[in-house]
Amino acid sequence: MPFKIVRNDITRMQCDAIVNTAAGRPANTFEEVGSGCDKAIHKAAGAEKLIAARKEIGVLAEGKAAITPGFDLPAKYIIHAVSPVYMDGNSGEEEKLRDCYRNSLSIAKEHNLSSIAFPLIATGSFGYPQEEGMRIAVDEINAFLLKNDMMIYLVVFGSKAEMLGERIYPDLEAYIDHNYVHKKREEEYGDAYFGSYHPDESGYNPYVEARSGMESRLQRKKHARDKGSASVTGSVMHSFLKTPAIPVASFGMITDEDNEESPVEFSEAHESKLEERMRHMSDTFSEYLMYLIEEKGKTPVDVYKKAIVDKKVFSKIKNNPDHHPNKMTAMCLCVGAELNLDEARDLLARAGYALSPCDKTDVIFSYFIENRIYDMIELDIQLEEHGLKCLIT
Repeated sequence: MPFKIVRNDITRMQCDAIVNTAAGRPANTFEEVGSGCDKAIHKAAGAEKLIAARKEIGVLAEGKAAITPGFDLPAKYIIHAVSPVYMDGNSGEEEKLRDCYRNSLSIAKEHNLSSIAFPLIATGSFGYPQEEGMRIAVDEINAFLLKNDMMIYLVVFGSKAEMLGERIYPDLEAYIDHNYVHKKREEEYGDAYFGSYHPDESGYNPYVEARSGMESRLQRKKHARDKGSASVTGSVMHSFLKTPAIPVASFGMITDEDNEESPVEFSEAHESKLEERMRHMSDTFSEYLMYLIEEKGKTPVDVYKKAIVDKKVFSKIKNNPDHHPNKMTAMCLCVGAELNLDEARDLLARAGYALSPCDKTDVIFSYFIENRIYDMIELDIQLEEHGLKCLIT
């Protein structure tokens, strides 16, 4: 795979070049070094040497890029891309940000580099919206890879991303262990995951111990949860053994108390809502998506930006009621529209897709939707860390 999204400290990346989000001025003194990525790279590379090299470059306009040695970094080179400062989205920021990627990749190609690592340019102290910044990065990287061969990493690193990953990971692993078909798990990992299937001379069987440990953890988690939590309906979901997980919204945790719902009677309001849903039974994927977007009080722009789906792709879906997107795009739109699991399954079914407990991508996607973690970047990082293809790339 020539393009990967990874969670790492960019100063530790083992590749030919890393990209620094430089400011549009010469770095004559350490005090003029920017914050965040710029400061971290200077510290790791050797501030005095890098400052001297940047002084020779001089002032560059936003969107331009230049190269220096990597000095004390594992990377051979540093490509300094001058990040645009986000104003209002209508001041030429997008084109300048695209130029950062284009010019950096052009320099890498000129120097015959085989690998390069980008941060998510301009989305930190420069203020560019993260989902928009990711969409532009993916656009430009994919466009470059259509004609060129290079290993490209997009490195996501920061306190919020790291904190969210740490919160998600333990419960996600338990969810996978419980929902992903055990036979598939055994076929995929075999002895490397569960150990030998046979007991040793003392009667100890690590496979049984590992499985027993999983069940014990899951039983403890079940016992701790409110027995009255809502169950997921749908015939396909019967294959999934429900594992309680700590819901996460944005970067904050939701407590069990926040997630409790009191039983309600079937009122006229519910009857009206049901009738409305019945009217949309025969909707196509496009028609039902637009209905759900309106029902949730969102706009199409909100949805495709949060989903990190290209505007042209979304327009094709919106304007052609019979258009069926590929499954990955459809899943992205479920995240962008912030659907619950039943809504996501229903929408996907209208394009001919289902969520399977035999597919680990589907299981991880289900975990994110079920726990209301509507973060495409974190979802892709988790897929990558589990050796799976990313949705937005």
